[in-house]
This record gives sequence, C-alpha cells and structure tokens, in this order.
Amino acid sequence: MKFFRKICMIVTCLPGVFFSFAHAQENAADTVKKTKIYLEHAGVRSFDKNIDDQRQVLNGNVIFRHDSSFMYCDSAYFYERDRSLEAFGTVRMEQGDTLFVYGDYLFYDGNIELARMRRNVRMVNIQQDSSIVTLYTDSLDYDRIADVCYYFEGGRVVDVENELTSFYGRYSPETKIAVFNDSVCLTNPNFVLYSDTLEYSTETKIATILGPSVIESDSGTVYSTKGWYNTQENTSLLLDRSQVFSGEKILTGDSLVYDKAHAIGTAFGDMSLRDTAQDMTLTGHYGYYEEKTEYAFVTDSACALEYSQGDTLFLYADTLELITVDSTSRYLRAVGGARFYRSDIQGICDSMRFNTKDSVLHMFGTPVLWSENQQLSGDSIIIYMADTAIDYVHVPTSAFSIQLVDSGCFNQLGGNDLKAYFKGRNPERIDVDGNVESIYYPLETDSTIEVLNYLQSSYLSMWMNSSGGLEKLKVWPLSAGKVIPMPDLTDEEKTLKKFAWHENLRPVDRYDIFRFYKRKTAAGADVPPVSPVEADLTPGVRESPAVPGAIDLPEDTGPRSLKKAENPVESLILKK
Repeated sequence: MKFFRKICMIVTCLPGVFFSFAHAQENAADTVKKTKIYLEHAGVRSFDKNIDDQRQVLNGNVIFRHDSSFMYCDSAYFYERDRSLEAFGTVRMEQGDTLFVYGDYLFYDGNIELARMRRNVRMVNIQQDSSIVTLYTDSLDYDRIADVCYYFEGGRVVDVENELTSFYGRYSPETKIAVFNDSVCLTNPNFVLYSDTLEYSTETKIATILGPSVIESDSGTVYSTKGWYNTQENTSLLLDRSQVFSGEKILTGDSLVYDKAHAIGTAFGDMSLRDTAQDMTLTGHYGYYEEKTEYAFVTDSACALEYSQGDTLFLYADTLELITVDSTSRYLRAVGGARFYRSDIQGICDSMRFNTKDSVLHMFGTPVLWSENQQLSGDSIIIYMADTAIDYVHVPTSAFSIQLVDSGCFNQLGGNDLKAYFKGRNPERIDVDGNVESIYYPLETDSTIEVLNYLQSSYLSMWMNSSGGLEKLKVWPLSAGKVIPMPDLTDEEKTLKKFAWHENLRPVDRYDIFRFYKRKTAAGADVPPVSPVEADLTPGVRESPAVPGAIDLPEDTGPRSLKKAENPVESLILKK
C-alpha cells in the first residue's frame, strides 16, 4: 500500500517537472532577442497574394536595416513577419564601418541573424591599423551573433602580408582569427606554406600550424605538424619532431626555433643535424645551425656519427662544432671528454679536431688510441686518413705503444716521435725517433713465451705481418739490449717506466662513448675526470674559421722516412 502511494505521488509530480523543463527551454530561446527588420528605402514596392501573401517585392535602390547592419541591393523579396529577406543584383551588407560584404545574392534570416551570401562574394574587413583583409569566395555564411564567417566551396583570404587559400574556411572579424581546412596554401613573398589545417591571425600575421604542413622557400624546406610561423618577422616555433631541410643539411628536433630572416635554426630535445653529402650526423639535446655560414654547434650528450668504410664512427664530446671554411674545407671540433668508437678503432682525449680538406684528425690532451689488441698514447696524436681509412698515425712527443700478447705480457715501445703506417686496418710499419725503449715477447711455434727482449736505441723501425706479428726489426745505434728468460723475470722488468694500460677507459660499443669515466694514475688512484679545453664556444661569436683556441701543431715531416744516423747498425732482437 505504501509503495502504491509513492508511485502515485511520482506520477502526480511529473507534469510539473515537464512544465518546468519546457519553461526553461522557452527562457533559453528568449535569451536571443529577436528584433524587427526595417525597410529603409525601395523605389517600387508590390504584393502578389496569389503567389505569396507574406512576400513584398521590392525594386530600385533597396535598403534594409537590422540592428546595426545595413543591406543594399537592386531588388528583394521581403518577409517582414518571418524576419527574413532575399536580395538580388548588386548586393552589399555593412556591419559598422569595418565590415563590408559583397555578392550577387543574399538570404538573411533575422531570427538567428544569419546571412547567406552567394556568387562572386567579397568580404572586406578594415583592421585597427587601417590595413584591409579581403575574403573571396562563391558561398559565404555570416553568423552575426557569433561574428563568424564560413565558406565551404573554396575561398581566398588576402592581407598586406599573405594570401591564403583553402577549401573550407572560417573567419572572425572581431578576433581577426581565420581557420583554414583542406588544401590550405599560404603564399608569402619569401615562402609558400602548404597545410592540412592552419590558423591565421590577420592582426599579428602569425600562422598556427595545426596539421601536416610544408614550408618551401629558396633556402630550403620545413616539415611540421604543430607550431607557429610569424610571417612578418620570418620566425617560427615548430614542435613534434619538425624538420628543416637546407641544401644537403637536415635539422630535426623535438622543438625547433627557426629564424628564416637570419637563416638560423635552434633545436631542443632529441635533435639531429644530418649532412647527406658528407654522410655525417650530429645529435644531442641542444643544437644550433647557421645556414649561410654552415656553422653547427651541438651540446648536451653531443654525438657525431660518420659513415664510411661500411662502418660508422661514433664520437661523443661535451660540445661539438662543425665549422665550414669553404666548399672543400670543414672542421669538426670536439671539446671536453671526447670519446669515439668504430669497430676497428677507438679513442679518448680531452679534445679533437678533424679537417675534411686534408683528412687529418688531431687528438689533444692525454689522448689514447686503441686498435685490436694495441694501445697508443702520447702528448698528442695525429691520424692521417686516406678515403676514410687510416693511412698513418703520428705521435710527435712522448709516444708510447702497447700490444697485449698474453695475460700479464705486453709488447711495449716508447720514444720521442712515433709514426705507424697502416695497410688496411693493421699497422704495417712503425718508426720511432729518439730515446727508444722496447720490450718484446717473441712467441714460440707453439705460441708459448720463454723470454723477454729489451733494448734501447736512438732510432727504430719495425715491420709487421697481417696478423700483427713482428717480421723485421731495425735499430741504430744500439745503446743497450738484453734477453731475460721468463723464470728470471721480475715484476719491475716486465714493464717500462711509462707503461699504463688503459683498458678500463676504452669504449666497448657505440653506447659506451657516453660513459662518465675517471683516469687512473700509475698507482691506481683516481684523478679528476677529463675536462674541456678552455675555448669560446658561443654560437655566432667566433674569431675566424681557423678554429679559435685550437692547439698549433708541429709541422709533420711528411715522407715515410727516419733521420738516418751514421753507420746504422741492424739488429734482430729475437731469441734466436
């Protein structure tokens, strides 16, 4: 019984709920105030009740007014009760003193304040700075309440800076914002922008990219799906892995700031600068590139990738610079904890410089170079390349070479000046000049080691076979030499004074170049990590293309020869 009473109460209340809901809808509809359309002037006015008793036929300089809008035409049908009209001939609609719309036909619904202009439509909007924005189309709908114009069969918007075309478009005379969809094209004297979706401010002249877009100019091409472009200042912010193509260079980043006026691109996030002609790529989390000078600057996990010999060289440094001198000469400069890896060669140093003109790589600041089971170090190392392969290596001062023979056994060679000549990926000959010291472990036929050979001389030349084994040794003059059997060998006699095996610092793969490392002293204690060479690396403030701050190198002797001493003595320091 109680349940039945509750049901009756709900049913009784339902009419009131429906009435309140309907009343609320009526109030919402009344919020749009409906005003009368006034006929201000007409040369001839007539009715034909047989056709339509509500239609007034007007001819000759017809003028209507609805609120602050005026409509002019040659002839019209006026439906006063329905608050609507049709205008024919030379039709013009004026909204204040800033908006003018022209066409051949107009239908205007005063209830919703919507104007539909058709055929040869032209909308003129005067901006605050007195500049003019003109929209051309064949079909335009103008919503006076929202103050928005729509076209949907192709249109063109022209201002003092740009011309924009698209299939669909929307423009607000109040906000000065236009949105374009489908086959969008923005034409500027300096570039052309093609897009799927684009927003454009006729006031600020900024185009906002909202879909896949391409910007083409004489200097290059830009690809982006999100960002903005200031068409007055020729600057842009591009997001979502945008790309800038400039000649043979491709700049990519999570976000790009591109100054086309000064031809400068700045990349942030996961950025890369690829040179398709030189098969080189620079990567990092911050990059800077000048198109005119072809200067590049990369830092924050900076890495250079150089493709050659069917392999890739991976180079890391705190900062990388690419400096273009001319069409044939460029410098790649790595500063601060440089480390590189390629399957056949690895190295570390404080800084390095590579010149593409003469294909010479300079390593400065306690450099160490590895190849196979060999290690080379010195005050500086110069690597001469031939077709991206190593031709020869020069260590001008404090040269020291180590070859791992067996566990605890190292062939060692030290001197003032060392040159190693390569055939393929292996050294073919080594020449050492001045204060030469050598330790050599000859292998027996069964690959065992029985003795250690030690010598001192002023000059040394040695020839190796394809597997890295010693074929011939030439020294002059021989200052000292001895052969020590392995059972009689002490720990002190196993190594030279400058011996330091830096296997713990050697990059083991392409990812290991990013490892933070500390050098070890001879006693095994930690020393401070590799620090950058002091140099001004501020982009755009470079002294000259001659790589400011680079270390002057001693002139190389060039020919593959040693200074010949008088009466050279040839010795074969082997067990037998």
